[in-house]
Amino acid sequence: MSGVPETVTRGKERAGGPAGAGRPAAARRRRHWLREYGEVTLTALLLAFVIRTFVVQAFRIPSSSMEDTLQVGDFLLVNKFIYGAKVPFTHWHLPGLRSPQRGDIIVFRAPHVPKDFIKRCVALPGDTVELRQNVLYVNGQRVTEPFLKLEGAAPPVANWGPARVPPGQLLMLGDNRNNSQDSRYWGFLDMERMKGQAFVLYWSWDGSRHLPRFSRIGHLIH
Repeated sequence: MSGVPETVTRGKERAGGPAGAGRPAAARRRRHWLREYGEVTLTALLLAFVIRTFVVQAFRIPSSSMEDTLQVGDFLLVNKFIYGAKVPFTHWHLPGLRSPQRGDIIVFRAPHVPKDFIKRCVALPGDTVELRQNVLYVNGQRVTEPFLKLEGAAPPVANWGPARVPPGQLLMLGDNRNNSQDSRYWGFLDMERMKGQAFVLYWSWDGSRHLPRFSRIGHLIH
């Protein structure tokens, strides 16, 4: 009778190995899977951070100050490397492709409130600017603005200037000129505050009708 248990035990060893031998292997596989998952997640987060910081970032239009060029509910992408993206937690900027130009639509950190604004650059450093009844003059020449929208009563700043744009500054105005809080109210924009140039709409939502504006999706911003 004493030989039976020994035979059974040896049979188990031959079939499955020592008791619990499979558990360390399963634990190793689980640790390997968790490590791979963590590496993939970390890489994806790092890549998203780099893209958002230095390449492109999404923004939503919350107000009517840039109508009809940009409408409330438009979602757009901003090219952050064109002017040279800022390195986080420093005053350094990466080299840009070019400087801002008149007509660029730029997202920037507002100088008077902790918010991002979007306006059109209408004058560069050294330009002399004046508004006469909402008609823009730069360096004494009248500027044609086919995108300009004038609705409602003209504010006192419909007549503004003349003023010379200081070095390192820009004059930013909204296309919906009578309904825009822009440089006429809070002054010139320091170029250090620029975040990038708006270049394309990737989504648009009409909040009043609760419907997408499919015709605006993919629209280039200019």
